[in-house]
Amino acid sequence: MASVKESMDVLLQSDGAMCTAIVDANSGMVLGQAGTGLDLELAAAGNTEVVRAKLKTMKSLGLNDKIEDILITLGTQYHIIRPVASKEGLFIYLVLDKSKSNLALARRNCQEVESTLAL
Repeated sequence: MASVKESMDVLLQSDGAMCTAIVDANSGMVLGQAGTGLDLELAAAGNTEVVRAKLKTMKSLGLNDKIEDILITLGTQYHIIRPVASKEGLFIYLVLDKSKSNLALARRNCQEVESTLAL
């Protein structure tokens, strides 16, 4: 099992990684953060609303499923939001420079970190 700091260090090794955070979606608070390029406190609060909205929509649609990840594609960045299956209410947030990243590998890194994260 990996600590929050170790997990974020692994995520920042992804090609094009700019910054990352572990976020409590119940409160919008950042439990740990690393890297630069964004106000992660503000981004965490905003992306908490994204996760809540998606969960609410899934419930309204009667979808009995789980979110693996949410990808937001901007002109120059990818934002990956990955809920932590073992700890309801937490998610991993990773921001990548689109021109320098490999999206498939970054998503896989998020999956691996999620499976080994210890809190």
